[in-house]
Amino acid sequence: MARSVGIKDVARVAGVSVGTVSNVINRPDTVGPDTRARVLSAIDRLGYVRSESARQLRAGRSRIMGLLVLDMGNPFFVDVARGAERAAREAGLGVMVCNSAQSPGEEAEYLSLFAEQRVRGVLLTPADATGRNIAAFRRHDIPFVLVDRVAEGTTECSVSVDDVAGGTLAVRHLLDAGHRSIAYVSGPPGFNQVRDRRTGALAALAEAGLGPEALRELPTERLDVAAGRDAGARLLGLSDRPTAVFCANDLLALGVLQSLFAAGVSVPDDLALVGYDDIEFAAAAAVPLTSVRQPAATMGALAAGLLLEETGAGASAAAHEHRRVVLQPELVVRRSSLAAR
Repeated sequence: MARSVGIKDVARVAGVSVGTVSNVINRPDTVGPDTRARVLSAIDRLGYVRSESARQLRAGRSRIMGLLVLDMGNPFFVDVARGAERAAREAGLGVMVCNSAQSPGEEAEYLSLFAEQRVRGVLLTPADATGRNIAAFRRHDIPFVLVDRVAEGTTECSVSVDDVAGGTLAVRHLLDAGHRSIAYVSGPPGFNQVRDRRTGALAALAEAGLGPEALRELPTERLDVAAGRDAGARLLGLSDRPTAVFCANDLLALGVLQSLFAAGVSVPDDLALVGYDDIEFAAAAAVPLTSVRQPAATMGALAAGLLLEETGAGASAAAHEHRRVVLQPELVVRRSSLAAR
């Protein structure tokens, strides 16, 4: 394996000191034009690339922000990443995006990687409901901000959406359309978002004078289209099938829609359907999907802004106070829930 070219090699070829090469790279105005040209020529000939990690270790500050999300296959998290990346780039930083794939084990591995790389800070949507991964990561003294999750019982910052309000919006809409028996395709019960959306759904039922038995829960192991298709198949097998379905996210809803379509069940005439997140595919579905919109890109940008504020230099970091930012959801009504009853 060929040895990597170092700053000493550049100094030797250019006939200058290592300090002069360093000045050309970091403070070029302090070096005369002839010497600077000679050093730059040597860098070009040797193909020298500055070790950013070494520079960051010397400076004690990384220019990389970590972002760990539940599922990069979900367009919601792609939009979160875009918002975070835009805010980081404006501050001269880069973002290392990683995908836990809803696995606590993979989450732990990526958090260890972030610690090894000594990233500037981390934006995290937790996959581990026990909190053990966060507790272990906290020992590294690397700032982090929770995204799409309220920082309960912690002192860290968080940016989230009021999922209780979102669940209420979804089910209230179905109740207003005349539905009195509603299924909730939920997801892993350990996720706060899943529980909060269920809490909101039950609140809407209580407003209408209905008890929790009016909500038929169909849990899934994952929050993806395949899990939605499986839930749709179970829904079709119910003898007392509900007349409407609320799904914990749009991917589940799209999977349910596929199952219903394959079985010849009409949406919304036979069964109304509401999703959550309002990803781009919701409006483009075979039956445009009613969904609870989350401002995903805004969440990512706000979370990155909080992290930049906390890890900034001077007065910015000194004045930083941990806070919980809770945004409000919005119901976007489309054809999947509009049949008259």
